[in-house]
Amino acid sequence: MPVRLWVILGCLLLATCTAATPPPDTARLPQGTFGLADNDVGAANLASSAFASARRTRDNPVNAARAAAAVDYLAGQLSSSPRWLSVSPLIKQQMLQARTDVRRALGIASDASSQAVVNALLQFADAWQAGNQSNAMQALGAPVFTLPATQTLQVLSNMPPMPSINTATMNAANAMRGGRL
Repeated sequence: MPVRLWVILGCLLLATCTAATPPPDTARLPQGTFGLADNDVGAANLASSAFASARRTRDNPVNAARAAAAVDYLAGQLSSSPRWLSVSPLIKQQMLQARTDVRRALGIASDASSQAVVNALLQFADAWQAGNQSNAMQALGAPVFTLPATQTLQVLSNMPPMPSINTATMNAANAMRGGRL
């Protein structure tokens, strides 16, 4: 009997350690950042639409930057907010992988915080849209970005097809609307 008790206690201890894994880094944003009062739904809508086809962001670095910011934000939000407990762990993992894929494509530093990434991408988008190219290019600099700003701009202007991001964002948007995957 004592051996069985130790095994049970060991399993409980292991389960407790696993459950204590901290949530992924998540940016915080003012309400309405992604066009809706609900940033989570706005981010899902924006990202799933923009990444549905590479044509949707081609020659539109503002849309690409906002969609990339939405992916980074939403990946953290889905995995850390109690609001999304019912979303499938598979979808949450797909979104975290989508975050990694977007960051890799844009040359974002692997240790950059989600807040820094989202802020830089949105700052770029706002400045570029306002015609302030100097401030926009400055937003694409170190320490968040590892590529030269001109190269990051080229990627934002011609985002490659990224089926994994398309799948992740569509699945997340569907799950958030109440569909279960």
